[in-house]
Formats: sequence, C-alpha cells, structure tokens
Amino acid sequence: MRFPRGRLLVMARAPVAGQAKTRLIPALGAEGAAAVHRYLVERQLVAATASATAPVELWCAGDCLHPFFSECRRRFAVSLHPQQGADLGERMLHALSSALHDADFAIVIGSDIPALDTSVLQAACETMRQGADAVIAPAEDGGYVLLGVRQAAPELFRNIEWGSERVMAQSRERLRHLGWNWQELPAMWDLDRPQDLPRLLALGTLPADIRRLLSQGTTAEVL
Repeated sequence: MRFPRGRLLVMARAPVAGQAKTRLIPALGAEGAAAVHRYLVERQLVAATASATAPVELWCAGDCLHPFFSECRRRFAVSLHPQQGADLGERMLHALSSALHDADFAIVIGSDIPALDTSVLQAACETMRQGADAVIAPAEDGGYVLLGVRQAAPELFRNIEWGSERVMAQSRERLRHLGWNWQELPAMWDLDRPQDLPRLLALGTLPADIRRLLSQGTTAEVL
C-alpha cells in the first residue's frame, strides 16, 4: 500500500428497492434500480481496494448493520462508518473530518461513477503526495465525483447547491477563497438518469444480469 497515511472514503447507501437510484425506477423498476445500485457500489469498492493506494472506508447511509454493508466488509476488508449530517455537504464534511484524525489526507468518492477506476484513484493520491492542498474531479453534469483534502474546511461544504449544475463552480470559488493549491482531474460522468443507462451498457464488462436489466431499461426509455 503506497499511502498508508491516506484514506479513500466511499459514500454509499444500501441497495434497498424504492430507496436506491430512485431516478432510474421509471426505466428499471424499483428492484432493477436497486440491483444496478448494488453493482455500482461493488464496482467502486473493487476499484478502491484494487488500487492498493490507501486504506478504504465505506461510509454507510442508514444502518451500518444492513446485510449488504456486512457483506462488503467481509468481501473487501473495508471498515464501516455511519454517515451523519442533514445534507450531502454535512455528510462529506463529517466523513472527511473523522478520517483526517488519523490520516494526512482523505479522498471522498461517490458510488455511481463507472469511469472512476484504479488509475484515477492512484492519480488522486499521487497529486496529494506531491503537496496539493486538494484534488477534485468534476462531473460532466456540473458537480464533482471525487474530492481529496488535507483539512476538512467547513466552507467547502456549506451553502452549496447540492444536486445542481453549479456545485463544481461554487466549489472552485470556495477553494480560491481558501487560498488552496488544488489540482483537477479529467471530468467524468456519473449514472443518475435513465438517459445514462446506454453509457453503462456500452462498457462491455457487465455481469449478465445487469446487462439484461440495462438492455430492458434502455429499450423502455426509447419507447
């Protein structure tokens, strides 16, 4: 492990039908959307653990004792931590603050970024090793999919329009105001809407059950 004093924080919820990836339900149904969410979380944990860069923590929305999280701890040897906070910003701030008690830097990532692989995580950790105050990977929809910091500055997370196309622009403004030296990785896409399903289907390395679900969903979207 190249960066034992770093941390990779994966933010995820359990794949509960009707609660996970709800914007995909019109195309995939509640069970199908939950199955895709489960696949995406597991894919992210594979990338994070296979990167061999830093210890991986799974930050759980809801009950950390949910069987899915227990299975993830067993399969991927990750530690489990409960998310806390009223919105996404508060939850990320809490996770980063907690991790930085015992680490030199921490990188928080979402669980629905198919293009985020080991090379991206290694590049993010290397950027922090080289002395950057922060590293961030924009999302194509105007948000971001990865954020690494050396200190958890509350200003980075308060009064941000989470879920809007202004998140990345507002975060750049906060980084400039803090006077931090930060680096940006190439923009990536995340899977939020039925319109995103063909991009996931095109990856070509999907399990048969997920490929079948996506094929049905993309057909329904066309209809």
